[in-house]
Amino acid sequence: MTNPPNPAPRAAGHLHAPSAWNVPNALTVLRLVLVPLFVWLLLRDGGTEDGNRLLATAAFVVAIVTDRFDGDIARRWNLVTNFGKIADPIADKALTGAAFIGLSILGELPWWVTVVVMVREWGVTALRFWVIRHGVMPASRGGKLKTVLQAIALGLYLLPWQSVAVLHWTAVVVMAAAVIVTIVTGIDYVGRALRLRAAAKRPLP
Repeated sequence: MTNPPNPAPRAAGHLHAPSAWNVPNALTVLRLVLVPLFVWLLLRDGGTEDGNRLLATAAFVVAIVTDRFDGDIARRWNLVTNFGKIADPIADKALTGAAFIGLSILGELPWWVTVVVMVREWGVTALRFWVIRHGVMPASRGGKLKTVLQAIALGLYLLPWQSVAVLHWTAVVVMAAAVIVTIVTGIDYVGRALRLRAAAKRPLP
């Protein structure tokens, strides 16, 4: 008697979606939890106590590192979830936004820098939603460079030894580069969004 053929493998679309209870999402939630702790440490005692500033810097660095690893783990192990897609950028912007605003409150970073960065960050997020029906705007190389420069600049500003000239001016130069790249990439995203919508509205031949 001939054995029946093995059942056909299940189509990829029928595979179960990964659970939201996974390591990448746990790292994203940890980053969100670290934001209020980071703000409290930064602003405590007027931001003048070295120990608090070092702890705030450590919290910021840990949060930034989780951002680096959660995406890699999610993609490598096929653990990308809808929760992660939404929570990850929110956690990123909450962390860097808290750092920019906190430093401006302490008078260590001009408010115009914080306003320019925040307008660009949330503006690009709005653009992504504006064109989502027509396509996805992935992060560009310039956008990734912007993220790295902002993280380094903020980390340098958070350190308590700003009276050291070398540290202070290094932080200023890196922040200036971060702001320039932030503005340039923001303009580029506007152009990409407009082109994407124009292409979607163009009639097919």
